[in-house]
Amino acid sequence: MEWAGAFGDLGTLIPFVVAYLGVLKMDPFGVLFAFGAAMLVCGVYYRTPMPVQPMKAIGAVAATQAAQSIVITPAAIYAGGLVTGLLWLVLGLTGAAHRLARIVPRPVVVGIVLGLGMGFMLEGIRMMAGGWLVAAIALAGTLLLLTNRQIPAMFVLLAFGAAVGAIQDPAALQAVGAAPVEFRAPSFALSQLTWQDLFVGAIFLALPQLPLTLGNAIISIREENNRLFPDRPVTEKKLAVSTGIMNLAGAAAGGIPMCHGAGGMAGHVAFGARTGGALVILGVCLLVLAFFFSAAVVALFSLFPRAILGVILFITGTQLALGSCDFSKNKGERFATLVTAAFAMWNVGLAFVAGFLLCAAFKRNLLRL
Repeated sequence: MEWAGAFGDLGTLIPFVVAYLGVLKMDPFGVLFAFGAAMLVCGVYYRTPMPVQPMKAIGAVAATQAAQSIVITPAAIYAGGLVTGLLWLVLGLTGAAHRLARIVPRPVVVGIVLGLGMGFMLEGIRMMAGGWLVAAIALAGTLLLLTNRQIPAMFVLLAFGAAVGAIQDPAALQAVGAAPVEFRAPSFALSQLTWQDLFVGAIFLALPQLPLTLGNAIISIREENNRLFPDRPVTEKKLAVSTGIMNLAGAAAGGIPMCHGAGGMAGHVAFGARTGGALVILGVCLLVLAFFFSAAVVALFSLFPRAILGVILFITGTQLALGSCDFSKNKGERFATLVTAAFAMWNVGLAFVAGFLLCAAFKRNLLRL
């Protein structure tokens, strides 16, 4: 089940990695090596299915801006990870991350988690829309096997997806088979960094990501981890420091900005993961791909139809949303939670601000229900 749960976050990992590789033409080795190393270390250190995910705001900005021929380059991505890493390392070591998290009302935290879950479900439905028949078969089979401890649902889902992908696109399967197996060694990716790269990475990538990371990758993941694994609790300081370290190291190796996310943990847990072993397994798999199969990564990932990734994302969102149904008895706080959730389906940063302001207004009797 740890093996099955290890692949429970592919619904977010694969689309973002494919976008970085396809749109920005980043080196697959650096991306996979950074993810694999970070997952391996986090699995050993946290001892829970602590996810390592692409930073979504940076990924979205990078892909869209690059498509519009604005100056987002692989070097700017490295710079964004470098600045992000420095910011979160400082916030963690100084205790500022903990103090920021403490002033966030609980209804806001619950609303962010609920909204993220619902957002994942909607995104999963959109991804499944392009292949309803495949999605319906995959979703039905996965739900039937989800609680089966002898036949891991994720293995069946991935095998089915790979088979469908091979039938729909035989060229992708041939590309995987034809890719050379060759050893790659890590290299230092920051040697060619310019001041322009640092400016673009800081202003357009790192700073817009801060509120999203605080809401989803620090506060919400702390809430999710400590609810599911009270015997292995984490703190905001630990999460901020590990976010900082893995981004500094990842940028140096040519990786993309990474974070922890409540949705990722929900995905790992939904498919059976209960320990850090799941992250160790996935990390080792990615490291093997990086060291020996970098040339085949794009073709390998393209084998899995979007409908299959949509099923993974839908089940992840369901797990996350159901786990957040811990509403306050106070009407005002419940309203703030629902408003926060509605915003979080669209933008976690705005959800954070809206929920915080609503809670403050109800607390000071500026609003009443």
